[in-house]
Amino acid sequence: MSSPTHEKLKDISSLTSKLLRKNFGRGPESCYAFASNHFLVFYIRGFLSPMESILIKSGSADKVDISRSIVMKSILAQLKGILELEFKQDIECFYHDWNYPQNTGMITAMFESELKTDTNHAGESSADVNRLIDEVDRISILVQKKPEKTKVFQISPKLYIVKRDGILVQIEKALIQKGYDQELIVTKDELEKSYFHRDGRFDEIFQQEVADILIDWNVDKDNSVMCFVLK
Repeated sequence: MSSPTHEKLKDISSLTSKLLRKNFGRGPESCYAFASNHFLVFYIRGFLSPMESILIKSGSADKVDISRSIVMKSILAQLKGILELEFKQDIECFYHDWNYPQNTGMITAMFESELKTDTNHAGESSADVNRLIDEVDRISILVQKKPEKTKVFQISPKLYIVKRDGILVQIEKALIQKGYDQELIVTKDELEKSYFHRDGRFDEIFQQEVADILIDWNVDKDNSVMCFVLK
């Protein structure tokens, strides 16, 4: 028998799919919601339009990123009120990212307080949390600098969130002040993800194959959320 939280997550997933369809002209093939701790995470599959596929094949993924970010602002503004009403908690911020080669994506809402749910999605953890933090910090150093704080949250048996605080270097902060935050995020997206996918020893740490790594940044708050999805 489904719990009230399970039914709520199903309804919210369906609503989010409809919002994506309404604003983008097409919806995802699937959208699953998971909630634990301060986080509500949507994992999305099959959400590339034919036009976006052509742009990506022609080397214009940056244009897809920028156009999606504009549309997502409108969607997240609508989603914020709905989720805050449903969970009776304020949302601190949203994160979203897309893996175009795998045609997957994530939307993550971080609430100000811990969510009250009647289910525990997080099963027995297969990850060595300290090793995971060390590995995320190691790769962060290769690209920019060691985060001031790195925390791991197991959202479900197959989904982990890693939150990094204090990640921006001085030149990045200067670019943000001059209004180049969008260009900075697009560049960080390409650079950071290439390092995390290529150089990370995450399969070994999780003792399972990692199917997806999705990353987004909040440059105003100087933090980042990473979503690890296991096979």
